[in-house]
Amino acid sequence: MDIILIIIAALFMALGIIGSFLPVLPGPLTSWVGLLILYFADSITMSKSFLIITLIVAVLIWVLDYIIPAIGTKRFGGTKYGMVGTTIGLIVGLLIPFPGGIIFGPFLGALIGELLNKNDTKTATKAAFGSFIGFITSTFIKFITAIIYLGFYIGFLLG
Repeated sequence: MDIILIIIAALFMALGIIGSFLPVLPGPLTSWVGLLILYFADSITMSKSFLIITLIVAVLIWVLDYIIPAIGTKRFGGTKYGMVGTTIGLIVGLLIPFPGGIIFGPFLGALIGELLNKNDTKTATKAAFGSFIGFITSTFIKFITAIIYLGFYIGFLLG
């Protein structure tokens, strides 16, 4: 039974890392579910307080994921159109088989969103840059958290 739990937990860890980049999957929370599953393996010793602390961190990161891009957008004069454009651009960028799609997609999406909001090119570019910076910052934080949770997972397996 432990082997099955360890494999399922590994799948959640991988999904958590992928979820750091995809807006539909909450990366750190998904990785935390992997830790929770690992907790139920008899051969793994993990404290409840560790699980609670990592859950609190995952929830905080999840909340910040909604706040950071908004701050970046607002700070650079952007609107909701830019934030929505960033998300749509990310999805399109992931679907297009272009290596830089995940980077250029959110920026172009934010730019198009701001231009649709009747902003001039200079204002739209500045706002798109803010949206993009917020997105990159949020993604980086989620990715680092998911990698740390993967490190915990490996540590528990080896420990």
